[in-house]
Amino acid sequence: MVGDAARLQQVVGNLLSNAIKFTGPGGRITVRLERLDSHVRIQVSDTGKGISPEFLPHIFERFQQADATSTREQGGLGLGLTIVHHLVELHGGLIRAESAGEGQGATFTVDLPVVSEATAGGQDEWSAIGVTPRSLEGVRVLVVDDDDDARQLVSTVLVESGARATAAASVGEALESLARARFDVLVADIAMPGRDGYDLIHEVRRLEGERRSIPAVALTAYAGREDREHALAAGYHAHLTKPLEASKLVDVVAGLARLAKGR
Repeated sequence: MVGDAARLQQVVGNLLSNAIKFTGPGGRITVRLERLDSHVRIQVSDTGKGISPEFLPHIFERFQQADATSTREQGGLGLGLTIVHHLVELHGGLIRAESAGEGQGATFTVDLPVVSEATAGGQDEWSAIGVTPRSLEGVRVLVVDDDDDARQLVSTVLVESGARATAAASVGEALESLARARFDVLVADIAMPGRDGYDLIHEVRRLEGERRSIPAVALTAYAGREDREHALAAGYHAHLTKPLEASKLVDVVAGLARLAKGR
């Protein structure tokens, strides 16, 4: 198969970390690798806490957490599975999670396409598998979110696509970053404590020079039409809802980066 060795290592590492996290003493973790007709299958199984049926369809969504008590006990699900899902998709693969329920363990299966030597010859690892992960090459993005995991996830998605991401945890930090450096696109969460995303865009549009016109993306869990209209009226150029869709975020940021270059 053809792919980015470091990213594939991250996929397996994150799946193992997740299995270890939710498997107690005396439990068992099994890793399998097999070559099938058109793909390679990586499977990580554990005998740990398992996944409830209602949460299973959302296991790869960062912004839909499992039972709060279980999540707190284990320190949260974090970004491991969300990043795995993103990296597998970048490689043209599929990932699925299976569990018989709580206390029944879980199995994560990754299928990655096999590319023949004839097909791969003369191509880099990304073009050979039909994806273009560097569509944001050189784009400077300021990511603003008070939630550490969410901020890291957005930054990771952007960096994997070639962007240079700078992270800020508050409106104050974001304004300081804007005063120090030039950015092509701003990506900000709306629901932050204290001064929120609306306060931020209000302050940004009052800045002097080119900084005031920076294209901006609002991230929010509120998906209603009124919420979108409110964000656009406040000064954002785009409104994206959570759970985060990595490909959509990259597409929107790429479009706004082109807008920034035309300023």
